[in-house]
Parts: sequence; C-alpha cells; structure tokens
Amino acid sequence: MNIQRIGAIFEKDSKDFMKNVTLLMMPLVSIVLALFYQRMGDGEEQMPMLIVYMIVGVTFSAVTSMAIMTMMAEENEKDTLRGLILSPASFADIIVGKSLVTSIITIITLLVSLLIIGIDPILEIKPIISLILLFLFFLMLGIGIGLFAKSIASTSAYGMPVMFLFGFTPMFSLLGLSEDNIVMEILEYFPIMQAIEIHDTSSWLPVGIIGIWMIAAAVFMYVCFRRVVTDE
Repeated sequence: MNIQRIGAIFEKDSKDFMKNVTLLMMPLVSIVLALFYQRMGDGEEQMPMLIVYMIVGVTFSAVTSMAIMTMMAEENEKDTLRGLILSPASFADIIVGKSLVTSIITIITLLVSLLIIGIDPILEIKPIISLILLFLFFLMLGIGIGLFAKSIASTSAYGMPVMFLFGFTPMFSLLGLSEDNIVMEILEYFPIMQAIEIHDTSSWLPVGIIGIWMIAAAVFMYVCFRRVVTDE
C-alpha cells in the first residue's frame, strides 16, 4: 500500500464529507436515539442488550454503510471513480483511503452513543471482536453497493434494505412474532442478532458466524470492484 496515495484519497474525502450536509447529519441519528433510550431508562439499571445493539446496528447501518455508500456513489455520479480506478492507486489504496473518513466518524459516533447508554457490557473481548467484525461487514457491504450505485439518489433505495434487514434486526423481535416463526429463526443468524447472542453463551460460535458474514461482504465488495474495473 502507498501511504501518500491513501493520504491523498483521505484528504479529498474529508473535504467532500464536510461539504455534505446529509453525511454530517447521519451520526446524529444514533446519538439522538441513544439519548432517547437513556432518558427512558431510570439511569441505574443496565440497558437491555436488545437496545444496546439496536444503537450499534443503527450506527453501523446509518453511519458506516450509508456514508461510504454515498461517497462511492458520488464518485460514480461525477464520473471520477473511473479516474481513481485508472490511477496508479491499487485496490487496497482505494479501499483503505475511501474507508478512513467513514471509520473515524463511525468510531466517534459509536463511542459517544455507547457512553450515553452505558458502555460496560461491551468492554469484554468477545463483544469487542464482534464489534470490529460488524464494522467491517457494514463497511464492505456499503462499499460494494456504492460501487454499482450510479447516483447519490439511488443510495436511498439501496440503503434502506441494509438498514432494516441488518441494522434494525433487533426491532423484528418487537413485532410479536413467536420464536419458532420461520422469519425469526432466519433472523437469529443475522450479524446483529449473533452479537446479542454472544452475551448469552460462552461459545465462540456467534463470533464465527459474524466472521462468515464479514467474509461474505468482503467477497461481495471485491466482485463489485472487479465488475467496475471490467466495465471500464
């Protein structure tokens, strides 16, 4: 990897991010939601894991995936992605450079949100590893979708399924569906639900399942990148 090229991509994305009001507002969604749930609680009891990971899911889907998706789609819309791909920058330079701004904003947003609702349940090795895997999953999923999104407007259509299926998964358990319902049985294997499962078991299996989701997102991202290169 070339540090100078990564730095140049990071500098350009930083300026683009600061000019985009929509991107600037995204971190507020999870922070406001955390404040809402913190006000609803009595301030003494530990926040339920369902709520904690709902905040995590909202942060990763609304901030990580949507931000990187929008930035990649903006490159497509302005037809600057072609120049970036044809430049001497490698696949790793482009992906790392494009991910830095999103990573920094995500970490700040997640830390602030978790500090508001209580970060203690997360401060164990398995939850921390699962958070890193979840972040990579949502990041690479967002990059993959952003690579084939032709405009910023189209990211709303692509981003909504990501938010509801992967970010808001814990909300499905509030719909009153029984645990043996086929929908709930499938959703139990989704990444955010497996992160919740980590707190109820001593097994590393949930971490492994989240890892599989992360690998699948990495393959999806690479396939989308190769398709863009081939099309060019």
